Amino acid sequence: MTDALAAPGRKIAEKGQHNLASLTYKAVSDMIRHRRLKGGHVIVEARLAETLGISRTPLREALQRLEGEGLVRKGDGRNYVVRQVDVGEYLQSLKLRLLIEPEAAVLSINAIPRRLLMSVRQEIHDLLGATAYHTDAHWFSDDNLHNMIIDHCGNAVMAKVLRELRATTRLFEIDRLKDRLKPDSTEHLVIIEAIDRGEVEETRRAVGQHIESLIAFTRMHLQVADL
Repeated sequence: MTDALAAPGRKIAEKGQHNLASLTYKAVSDMIRHRRLKGGHVIVEARLAETLGISRTPLREALQRLEGEGLVRKGDGRNYVVRQVDVGEYLQSLKLRLLIEPEAAVLSINAIPRRLLMSVRQEIHDLLGATAYHTDAHWFSDDNLHNMIIDHCGNAVMAKVLRELRATTRLFEIDRLKDRLKPDSTEHLVIIEAIDRGEVEETRRAVGQHIESLIAFTRMHLQVADL
């Protein structure tokens, strides 16, 4: 394994055995999010467990959880493989989000705690006001904004579908759409303001326009066919 994968392992070892499966899940999830484990990468359990300084049991539990979230899949044989999302699957997933997520946002308007709404808004302002725009901080903020909607939409089936779609689109976005970071945050602020005002149609429109802008950006910059 490379040195880039060693740091998460040291952190886990320092925390001991407490909640080891959850810590392992976070470490492997972070590797995928930060592209240390890229799409198509075959995860050899014994080697990764050794790198993380753990046994294979908590690693298997973590990988099963990641499989349930759509970040890894079972490959040939017993090994897991990091999911590789192509532009076609990405655009199709965005189109499905376009049908569902604006309604989830509307359903969440009266359920989101104001303190949480203000916290997510402040994160976005901090990002946009920073001297250097930090990619990791952006994805953290992006998760918080969209998960806030999903967590408070009050529809468990809708939430499950959106989480799966988000997992798919994130696997593509992290690697391909770095030029979209600031526009994303600007559009997120529009969503926040609409929710804060309790404006149903504005909220629906803001979320829809955000997803449509991702579709348009992808088609323009990656020169893909109309899917």
